[in-house]
Amino acid sequence: MAATAPTVHIVDDDAPFRTAVRRVLDASGYRVALYDSAEQLLAKLPAGEPGCILLDVRMPGLSGPQLQERLAELGNRVPIVFLTGHGDIPMSVQAIKAGAEDFLTKPVAREKLVAAVERALTRDAQQRAHDSELDGLRARVSRLTPRESEVFALVVRGKLNKQIAGELGTAERTVKAHRQKVMEKCEAQSLAELVRMAERLGMAAAPE
Repeated sequence: MAATAPTVHIVDDDAPFRTAVRRVLDASGYRVALYDSAEQLLAKLPAGEPGCILLDVRMPGLSGPQLQERLAELGNRVPIVFLTGHGDIPMSVQAIKAGAEDFLTKPVAREKLVAAVERALTRDAQQRAHDSELDGLRARVSRLTPRESEVFALVVRGKLNKQIAGELGTAERTVKAHRQKVMEKCEAQSLAELVRMAERLGMAAAPE
């Protein structure tokens, strides 16, 4: 199944400007979608699809920064590039701190616009790859039984089989069997790999 091509979502209440930016991005080979308001984007933005947003600051209804805040509340981390004719340094700093990829002032040179879009799409792809990897690791760990999960948690904290057996009130040979199942289900080839997996998932504690 082919991956969905990323889309550049242009949100600006200035129709001639939207059209001009679309021509530039069309010529550069990007898929483009146009919106005349933040509310229209919120109603139509496809969930989970790759892309980025070119966002005006001042618009009727929700402003650009307000849309940025709303998307964050919804858990949508699509990269945002602000494009505005009314930008100032405090506003740009606030937008960047809130996670914006860039803050460009109109008029913007074609090369600068395309470079900002490419950076935003690259960051989106990297974030999606990271999320996909974590989802895969979580899927492996979810295969564990409750007892195997307990053994997993103790193993990655540096506990020896004998210590785990004492803590869980079971035989050491039983711990060894659970440990083998943990390695198999988590598809880990070594203890170091298992520990790295736990660290990636935020499940590893400092050794005792």
